[in-house]
Amino acid sequence: MEAWRRALDQSVRAFPIEKAGPAHIATLKTFDPPLTALDGRRLAGAERRGKRLLFPTEDGELVLLVHLMTAGRLRYLTAGEKGPKSPAFRLRFEGGAELVLTEAGSKKRAGVWLLTPEAAEDELAHLGPEALGLGADSLGEILGSESRRLHSLLRDQRAIAGIGRAWANEILHHAKLSPYALSRDLTSEEVARLAEAIDAELARGLELRERGAGDKRVYRVHRKLGEPCYVCGTPIARVDYEEHTVYYCPECQTGGRVLKDRRLSKLLK
Repeated sequence: MEAWRRALDQSVRAFPIEKAGPAHIATLKTFDPPLTALDGRRLAGAERRGKRLLFPTEDGELVLLVHLMTAGRLRYLTAGEKGPKSPAFRLRFEGGAELVLTEAGSKKRAGVWLLTPEAAEDELAHLGPEALGLGADSLGEILGSESRRLHSLLRDQRAIAGIGRAWANEILHHAKLSPYALSRDLTSEEVARLAEAIDAELARGLELRERGAGDKRVYRVHRKLGEPCYVCGTPIARVDYEEHTVYYCPECQTGGRVLKDRRLSKLLK
């Protein structure tokens, strides 16, 4: 999300908005103010809070909030550049440039909200502190607040904002911690290691994304089932859930133990 924010920041403020919309009925989450309220206004740039992108208007009266979820993609098309015929959301600028949201698959989960600044603040109030730069002390407080499995806690935006399922896999591998280790059981050394891994992996991902790298190059563990671990060479394993998949190295993270898919058998502790 931060790479997207940086890439879009200057572009979206270059021209006033000519027309906002249309938007897919499942994508637009608000109706008041209407999208037409954006017409003729200029955006002040792109901001980010956790995994959400925010585009405030220059006059400070409105905020366009976009949550891409898993399959959403946001593209800025220059004037004359060919884009999708029926995107989930379209923002046309004077001069012909467009900001378009597309979403792969049949499930439309990405969302667009048009809010007042006060409503946007309320919409984001449940988010935890930003992941990048969190530090060991703050992370330790979060981990100690309740006993939860690490992979689940890292993905919980209420606890820590900005880490998705893919980066939870990358971070826990870097930290050499089991996805199912309990947060309250971590030693101070393991907490420090996890804090360092969060910063290192998110910074690595941001640098690669800004260079234009795709998922295959960016991810070293996520979606690498059966491929050799880049550290020890052990085949990467996974545990499937209905909504997400955990990827890990049995040698680096679980002491050689294979974690069982809970839909098929009991988890190994």
